[in-house]
Amino acid sequence: MRVVFIGAPGSGKGTQATKLIEWYGLAHLSTGDMLRAARDAQTELGRQAEEYMSRGALVPDEIILGMISVRLEEPDCRAGYLLDGFPRTIAQAEALDRMLAEKGASLDVVLELQVPEEELFRRLAGRGRADDSPEVIRQRLVAYREQTEPLLDYYAKKGLLRSVDGTGTVDEVFGRLVAILDPLVNSGLR
Repeated sequence: MRVVFIGAPGSGKGTQATKLIEWYGLAHLSTGDMLRAARDAQTELGRQAEEYMSRGALVPDEIILGMISVRLEEPDCRAGYLLDGFPRTIAQAEALDRMLAEKGASLDVVLELQVPEEELFRRLAGRGRADDSPEVIRQRLVAYREQTEPLLDYYAKKGLLRSVDGTGTVDEVFGRLVAILDPLVNSGLR
């Protein structure tokens, strides 16, 4: 099962991703983790990424896609994977589709955790982190909405998008996600 997981800051995506990975035995493909690991291992892609990361610039899509391509060849990805933090733009989604097609694969589902903005704001403000001031929270949510809404439309048109109510307890939200994924697993995607 090949899954893209999308959720705004504060949506609970990290918590749910951890539970889904464990439950279904999926490889966790976090672009942030991959960038740090490649940098630390001093791979060719890692050295290229470090040039951007060290000056606070965004790592170009080609480098990230290269890392994902290499990661997909690892044995733990054969049972399926959950892409977390990528794609974030239409261009990235299109590039991911092309790369997967070259590998004879495609995505099975795109999960979006939906949480009302006032709830996201409440959750983020409640964390008490220095970078979670009201102004910063508002900026992060606006940026997420501007980047992600076109992506949701892109995947909806492909028939891959499944939106899930991200409010309630951790177990309630997890139950909603499993209700979507179990039929896919049982249909032989896994």
